[in-house]
Amino acid sequence: MRLRNVLAATAVAAGVLSAAVPAAAHPGPPQLRHPGQQPSWRMVHTGGGQFRGLAAVNSRVAWVAGAGGVVLRTTDGGRDWQTVSPPGAADLEFRDIEATDAYHAVALSIGPGEASRILVTDDGGRHWTTAFRNTDPNAFYDCTAFYDRWHGLAMSDPVDGRFRILSTADGGHHWRVLPASGMPPAQAGEAGFAASGTCLVTIGRTAFLASGGGAVSRVYRSDDLGRHWRYAGTSVPSSPSAGIFSLAFHDPRHGVAVGGDFADPDAAPNAAAITGDGGRSWTGVDGPGQYRSGAAFLNRRTVLAVGPTGSDVSTDGGRSWTRFDDGSFDAVQCAHGSCWASGVAGRIAVLTR
Repeated sequence: MRLRNVLAATAVAAGVLSAAVPAAAHPGPPQLRHPGQQPSWRMVHTGGGQFRGLAAVNSRVAWVAGAGGVVLRTTDGGRDWQTVSPPGAADLEFRDIEATDAYHAVALSIGPGEASRILVTDDGGRHWTTAFRNTDPNAFYDCTAFYDRWHGLAMSDPVDGRFRILSTADGGHHWRVLPASGMPPAQAGEAGFAASGTCLVTIGRTAFLASGGGAVSRVYRSDDLGRHWRYAGTSVPSSPSAGIFSLAFHDPRHGVAVGGDFADPDAAPNAAAITGDGGRSWTGVDGPGQYRSGAAFLNRRTVLAVGPTGSDVSTDGGRSWTRFDDGSFDAVQCAHGSCWASGVAGRIAVLTR
């Protein structure tokens, strides 16, 4: 998003899904063992850099990417980390990384113009290819997301009044700009937040995009690989520094949106919302009460949220939240019953229960 380098540096009728709903009282991976049990983070890496890009593959494999073009990879559950940064990337600011296994990963660097790039590796980071280099000075790419090993999207803040969407069908090696006609007009000042790589997410064959900065925070939905989008407004407060920073879905119907104001991270009233109808409507909830930049489902009912002031857990699908850690993290992801978090000062952790 422009007007900031996130923590570092009248609604349009066309395409509306529905209006926001006011605040109100929802065999897979293992759940928390006891109703009152709290999870905790076990630190597996500290020191050096800030990792907003996080890709959790399973309990053994994870990738992180961050400032200074740094990319790290583990294949043994975080005991050892290999530096697999792309050559010549020291000036890049990675904010997202997507990975399907220990070898294939796609990393997004953010910034205006050519600072926004997409790099891909197929050999565990030994070699990287620049698959996309933005040449439009008006574009600023925030997030990427993949449906599967081959098909994925990337999103830019609005260009000429609409969010811009890139599409790939070959694992991130080639990208094309999708027609703008499928995207509803953006609000004045509306944009995405490049805080944790989760302002754009996919579940099944559906993609969701979160925004802030405008008069109303929105969640956009596409069911045709990013060609056409509709949106729903939410009650999450929106301003140039506030809105929805992260989306998480357990299935195509049930999801959570979290955010707040990165300029005032200690106070974020009503900065969360939940949906049970695939994003067609959103119900506001109290949320963690502070700014949160990342969220992830561990299982159908258990959701995690992280931010610079702490981590929270919900065991009822996002309706209510409990603080369980006061440390700073920017991103969180869960895969196959394992959850990872990453953030400032090189902090990387795995969830224990």
